[in-house]
Amino acid sequence: MNAAKMQLAEIRFKVNGAEHSVSVPPMKRLLDVLREELELTGVKEGCGEGECGSCSVLLDGVLVNSCLVPALQVNGCEVLTVEGLATNGALAHIQKTFLELGGTQCGICTPGMMLAAESLLRKIPHPNLDEIREGLAGNLCRCTGYMRIIDAVRHASQAPLLAEEQAGLDAVRR
Repeated sequence: MNAAKMQLAEIRFKVNGAEHSVSVPPMKRLLDVLREELELTGVKEGCGEGECGSCSVLLDGVLVNSCLVPALQVNGCEVLTVEGLATNGALAHIQKTFLELGGTQCGICTPGMMLAAESLLRKIPHPNLDEIREGLAGNLCRCTGYMRIIDAVRHASQAPLLAEEQAGLDAVRR
């Protein structure tokens, strides 16, 4: 199709808490809008077919493969990418645990894994091993063998409990 004849759609949506407006072909993939228009390169393209999870984002709180979402579908929605997990330059707890426990290697799957973990922990704050595995299903990793990723999610889910226990112990000691 001739570029001059291509129709553009005005898409307004919130990404990582900031309002954005872009004019793009309505069927352009959300993945491409995030990377090309908004320069959010944490979103990775692995397979481009919705099979690997590297492009995962939270769309109105739901984990989706951004390579399968047409731009027009996000009009009026809220998107969270891996960049949006950090607050004021400080890494989110899940990001820290991935780094501390070696849940990252080449980095292609990492953003999607972190968002899958974030989605899981929002639904189930203290998941068991089977729930962690199910929460990460749909995200493929070719480097880590998954154990360090699972350990990072498990550790992230336990840290709030440990902090509560420590606070309780501190209160008893006073």
